[in-house]
Amino acid sequence: MSKTSKRPNIKMPSVAEDRVITQAAKSDPDARPLTKAQLHAMVPMRVLRGRPRSAETKQLVSIRYSREVLDYFRSTDEGWQSRMDSALKQYVSKEAKNTR
Repeated sequence: MSKTSKRPNIKMPSVAEDRVITQAAKSDPDARPLTKAQLHAMVPMRVLRGRPRSAETKQLVSIRYSREVLDYFRSTDEGWQSRMDSALKQYVSKEAKNTR
């Protein structure tokens, strides 16, 4: 079974069609083409999309926890992974103080 592409099929205009489009844009006072400075100042959408990068990155690992631990943290609703991380950080901080 083949997968269908979710990207739209974009048909690029021919050179002649592009000239007509450009000429129409130049003649319309409300639809002026962007200047070189404006084009240079533009940022690609993929840079703006998504969550900002964190200074403190996390590492993806696979680990097994007891059912009781998972049930408890999952019962605290959304953000349970972050709360679990905070609890582990507190433990590490406490243990680091005890070993000094």
